[in-house]
Amino acid sequence: MTPITESTYLELFKHIKTLIINAKLQAVYAVNRELIRLYQQIGEKIVEKQQGETWGKSVVEQLSKDLKASFPAEKGFSTQNLWLMRQFYLCYKDNEILYQLAREIPWMHNVMIFTKIKEKEAQEYYIQSVISFHWSRNVLLNKIKAAAYQRYIENPLQHNFAATLPEHLAELAKETLKSSYILDFLGVTEPLLERELEKRLVTYIKAFLLELGKGFAFLGNQYRLTLGENEYFIDLLFYHRSLKCLIAIELKTGEFKPEYAGKMNFYLELLDEKERLTGENPAIGIILCAEKDDLEVEYALRTSHKPVGVAEYILTQNPPEEVRNQFPSTEELKNALQKFLR
Repeated sequence: MTPITESTYLELFKHIKTLIINAKLQAVYAVNRELIRLYQQIGEKIVEKQQGETWGKSVVEQLSKDLKASFPAEKGFSTQNLWLMRQFYLCYKDNEILYQLAREIPWMHNVMIFTKIKEKEAQEYYIQSVISFHWSRNVLLNKIKAAAYQRYIENPLQHNFAATLPEHLAELAKETLKSSYILDFLGVTEPLLERELEKRLVTYIKAFLLELGKGFAFLGNQYRLTLGENEYFIDLLFYHRSLKCLIAIELKTGEFKPEYAGKMNFYLELLDEKERLTGENPAIGIILCAEKDDLEVEYALRTSHKPVGVAEYILTQNPPEEVRNQFPSTEELKNALQKFLR
């Protein structure tokens, strides 16, 4: 019998560890789905009894007391939560697809969505976003306050992915790109110089990665590329785990100009030629600008043979009160920036 080597054992250990972690995650998801189903059923029973009987607040209060007495170790049977269960049932009782999606996210995320959002399409957008990007409750609240869904439908995605990428990659790249990005975590309301914007994003890279969405890994800023004796620098370079490709982001603090697409095309050519590893997909470019004319962007991307998307960024002037304390103050931002520059 051949003795097991250290490398073989480590491979076995990592594989089993991954299996255990995945099993635990699946167990958590399964428990959450059953909890949401239970709350939906309780809500349905309350609605049924209210329709056939003349009872309301006092009965629900008594029901809460009895349930908490019967299940003292369980949380979630407060009077307020019972009324929320009723509201949850009424919200999704005629929309099975939306109800099944709602079972995939935590209860308090659901509460935030169905109590603050009434339009079904908007509810679906926020639920799908929580599932896809693993938004925390604070992030979800920030997105709702910033009217992310309204921006999504009013500011369509602009890219040439379908013409420049294989079909399966084009669809995944489309899901990765946003029509606009909220940079209110920077704590600024006035326009910035491009290099200053870049440095602030690097300083608060964790918040920026959260805004970009799931799968992004930061590789560097002012990423150096060479061609002959010439040097070129990409503002921000990322790697995307699901797309398995490099993603270059160029920051423009003014309006989009057609020549930006040509410059990005050139950068992507260099990345594919000099930085792309075996097995990786073609690099993708995102031009992030303060404003854009949709028709101008459409024409500019027609002649690009590399996958490029164009999006706007927003410096929110009045961050929601619930998240305002999470932003750095002007003085804190100034000190952090000075420290970064040193």
